[in-house]
Order: sequence, then C-alpha cells, then structure tokens
Amino acid sequence: MYVPRYFRQDDPATIRAAIRAARLGSLVTQHAGELFASHIPMLLEDEPAPHGRLIAHLARANKQWKAIGEGTSALVIFHGPDAYVTPSFYESKRDHGKVVPTWDYIAIHAYGTVRVIDDAERVLAIVTKLTSAHESRREKPWAVDDAPDAYIASELRAIVGIEITIERFDAKWKLSQNREERDFSGVRDGLAASPDASDRAVAQAMDRFAFESRGAVEKGI
Repeated sequence: MYVPRYFRQDDPATIRAAIRAARLGSLVTQHAGELFASHIPMLLEDEPAPHGRLIAHLARANKQWKAIGEGTSALVIFHGPDAYVTPSFYESKRDHGKVVPTWDYIAIHAYGTVRVIDDAERVLAIVTKLTSAHESRREKPWAVDDAPDAYIASELRAIVGIEITIERFDAKWKLSQNREERDFSGVRDGLAASPDASDRAVAQAMDRFAFESRGAVEKGI
C-alpha cells in the first residue's frame, strides 16, 4: 500500500483499535499464481508479541484453505470509514480554484503467515472467542453452548479455523492532513454536517487523529 509519510499511522494502540472496530477482514493469499480472497469476521489477539495474531474460520467448501500450506504468506485488509471530499469544502478554492476532488479513508494491511486449524476442539475455541466478542455488545448475549451439542458438532465439521501470525502492519489514515489548516477545517466541518454516517465518522477521525500528525503542510494527494 502506498502510504505517504503524512498519512502513515504508526501507533500500535490506534491500529489495534481500528482493526477491532472494523471486525471484517479480507484475507488474501496466493497459490500457484492464483489469488484467493475471502471476507470473514476476524478477532485480533495480542499474543504473540510484538504484533499478535488474527483468528477466524473459513467454510470447508471454500477452496482457499486447501491452498494454504506451511509458511504461506497472507495479507489481511481492514477498512475503516471513508468519505468523498468535494473541492467545495476547501476555503482555498475561493482564492485560486486549483483544487480537485479526493477521497479520505482509513485502511490497514496486516501481513503475516497463515495456517489452517483442522481440529474440532481448537476450531470450537475460535468460534467461541469470535461469538463471545461480538455478542458481548448485546443486552442478552447468545452463547455457542445455547445450541444443541450435536448441532454445533455438525456445524464445526463444515468449517476450518484460520490463524494469521502478524509480522507487520501498513496503516494509512488519509484524513486531509496534507491540506492547509483552513482547508482541513473545511473538510472536517463539511463531513461532520453530512447525513451519511461514514462521512461523519471520517470527520470524527479527523478530530481524533489528524491534528496530532499534521506537521508541515505537504503537497499531493
């Protein structure tokens, strides 16, 4: 991923929080020249150090897992909020008109080694962790053991576990940090007033992160 220095996010806590907020990851692997991609809910665990690992599961009918062997490399992509940025948000448009549209967004690439877990007990542990994490937000959480044992056993036979040990992150917070102060404020205020939830989320991210990393104004997109 192309990440200009003024869009780079290096804070581990911020990256981890964004992954946990995104929840759905795109797992990309390659085998014999063919690319595979699956979009699956994932859970980030802090161990092993320094970057942790991602756990998930794939349908047994999904041929991607069969192409995963010893030492297979993987890319997992997580998307945060994104927003179209109209030139009309820029105060500088009134001065010279030299502005064009762009897109602001948050994206994280996690690189590492993936392996398949094809053991019923360990796959159950993965499913239980994923379920507990997502159900914890509910007033009356559902638990795996709420379902009959025979039914869960049947469901487990239809999936395999996936574990990605993370080796590095590329994280991009493209939030108009390269614009001068008045244009940055115009984008933030314009998105904050939008009826679109993703636009408003980008404005909130600008408030939370962008001022911390702005520094000198840069040119480019």
